Amino acid sequence: MRTRPIITIDGPSGSGKTTVSRRLAERASLTMLDTGAMYRACALAAQRAGIPWSDGARLGRMCAELDLAFSGGGSDFDLRVTLSGEDVGEAIRTPGISLGASEVSVHKQVREAMVNLQRILGEGGGVVLEGRDTGTVVFPDADAKFFLDAVAAVRARRRYLEWVTGERKPFEEVLREVLQRDIQDSTRDNSPLRMAQGAVYIDTTTLSVDEVVERMLRHIPGGAKKATPT
Repeated sequence: MRTRPIITIDGPSGSGKTTVSRRLAERASLTMLDTGAMYRACALAAQRAGIPWSDGARLGRMCAELDLAFSGGGSDFDLRVTLSGEDVGEAIRTPGISLGASEVSVHKQVREAMVNLQRILGEGGGVVLEGRDTGTVVFPDADAKFFLDAVAAVRARRRYLEWVTGERKPFEEVLREVLQRDIQDSTRDNSPLRMAQGAVYIDTTTLSVDEVVERMLRHIPGGAKKATPT
């Protein structure tokens, strides 16, 4: 019996999962586990090791031994992602690595390795997991499940504005990449993107981060009792 809840937040690229998860973890005093960052880190590690994103067998073996860690993201709010001790928070947020994360995530070997790690990290409760299959595959018995969405143009604009490293791509190209990732994520054979049974659907197109979090807190055991930070 869990004494602290497991919260899952799924949805397509640019729907606001990461930002909302951080704020929710802070408000509810939970630990955030960014599963999307794990696949991004896998893509980055593979790129550095010269392993093609199409080589599922080699990627799976690499992921099984990946030295990946998270810190912050709850009351600390500043989530840090480290790969073999190196802070890769910025390196994994580039457009190329974003697409790479989608490519590596289609492989069964990669997903099995990552899901195993996610369950180990979150099985004790007191966590917020965000990704694309956290409520359908990783923790289908989560205490509260959410699915965030937004119109494609808005999601693309969010991606366009958040990429601060390297040369910024034209908005039209970012929109095409977002739509491409939607197709990849929703049609893959292993753990396709879909709304989990019992999940609460929230369209974030016109909502602020705080408005989304307030809606979530109403569905989390004890969450509505959390005071709004001053």
